[in-house]
Amino acid sequence: MNVYEELSAFYRSYAGTKRVIGKSVLGREIFALHIGSMRGPQVISQYAIHGREWVTGLLALYHVRRGLPRGGAWILPLTNPDGALLSQEGKSSVPAGATFSWDERELPLWKANFNAVDLNVNFDARWGRGTQNMRAPAFANYIGPHPFSEPETQALRDFTVEIGPAATVSWHTKGEEIYWNFFQPPLRRMRDHKLAKAIARSTGYLPVTLRGSAGGYKDWCIEKLKIPAFTVEVGSDALRHPLGRETLPQLATKTLDVLVDLANELGR
Repeated sequence: MNVYEELSAFYRSYAGTKRVIGKSVLGREIFALHIGSMRGPQVISQYAIHGREWVTGLLALYHVRRGLPRGGAWILPLTNPDGALLSQEGKSSVPAGATFSWDERELPLWKANFNAVDLNVNFDARWGRGTQNMRAPAFANYIGPHPFSEPETQALRDFTVEIGPAATVSWHTKGEEIYWNFFQPPLRRMRDHKLAKAIARSTGYLPVTLRGSAGGYKDWCIEKLKIPAFTVEVGSDALRHPLGRETLPQLATKTLDVLVDLANELGR
């Protein structure tokens, strides 16, 4: 069973509040599951926006089962289902009739969606100004023809605006770091750094001041919505992409209380 099938089965069986927020380029559903209460601060926690980081989609299930004693969170376990399957299964995941001509040797490390757009540089937050940005389709770092050119980023944008979360968390691999900054003014920078330190206490990961990136979901949430937003890079840097299922116990142990602790901080 691939990651999309596994998450689809979990979604169908989930008894809590849930919805499909959109579809990928190839028409695969993008799921959202709610945990905790609809009262109090709400968080959006999204996973696997990079295809090769599909293991974070399975990590999301640990976070769903952990639940929230305070506040609520929407869990989006697989923001980039097409990219995840390209990394996990290669060209066999491409349906008949779909045109795909990329080097199959690149697919295990594939970050982009099916259109070869890196979704995490496709948001309208200083779009195109990242130091590693690409201007042509590629397995990683291509910004797309314009911000929000992709159905996946459109769906995540629209859902985020609708929910109006108090904060967002994006789960990536790897390096055991927390990215939290994006040109905030001083008071918001102090607020967001304080929350980043709360996540650090939960995980043992290091809060890092990131430079040279732009166009990410975190960046857009900070700059345009003016809310705290975090990228959490799970897994030791000694591991190799793509991280497999065997890493899940370690990843879960270190991250299980992140959403709980963040909700507690937001509710103070």
